[in-house]
Amino acid sequence: MKNKERKLTEKEQQRKEKFDILCEKMASEGYVKTDLTVGVVAANFIAIVIMAPFMALALLAFCFTVSEATVSFTIAESLVLFPVAIALIVLHELIHGFTWGCFAKSRFRSIDFGVIWSVLTPYCTCSEPLKRWQYILGGLMPTLILGFGLTAVSCFFYSLFWLIVSEFLILGGGGDFIIVLKILLHRSKGKDTLYYDHPYECGVVVFEK
Repeated sequence: MKNKERKLTEKEQQRKEKFDILCEKMASEGYVKTDLTVGVVAANFIAIVIMAPFMALALLAFCFTVSEATVSFTIAESLVLFPVAIALIVLHELIHGFTWGCFAKSRFRSIDFGVIWSVLTPYCTCSEPLKRWQYILGGLMPTLILGFGLTAVSCFFYSLFWLIVSEFLILGGGGDFIIVLKILLHRSKGKDTLYYDHPYECGVVVFEK
């Protein structure tokens, strides 16, 4: 979400100041900056369209694997569904941080977490430029592990509970898929290209030399 649309938190302001210094440094070294960002609210709506086919595939996989007679959903499962979903949302962001942290020079000191409370959107951000494949892998990893991984779990254990959770987490990865799609559609004009997680907006900044 654009800076003009909401007030930055203290942590976001600090990251913005660090980002502005980095932009000046990269410009002095001959890099051209390109923003590949999208508003948080818009991303939440677009995510539904992008992730709908993947959610449908997860449902079809479950339906073809599990017979109707083996499916159940208990009262206990309904009571823990929401807490489990919240916990896995947190884990989703931790997986982002762990993956990007493995590639960053300063490791996990470059990773920061937070929540945009105005739209109830948690986030993870990396304060170091990464290579294209590193950024994409970190962006997709939570959905691959939690979304599609738990779909496999639901089919293996004939669990409607885990199917519901996996569908929710696949949908939750929509914002990440939007950013990755923007990266894949972006035609790089430089031989030396770095990808920097935007410090306060949903998306990435490309530095090309």
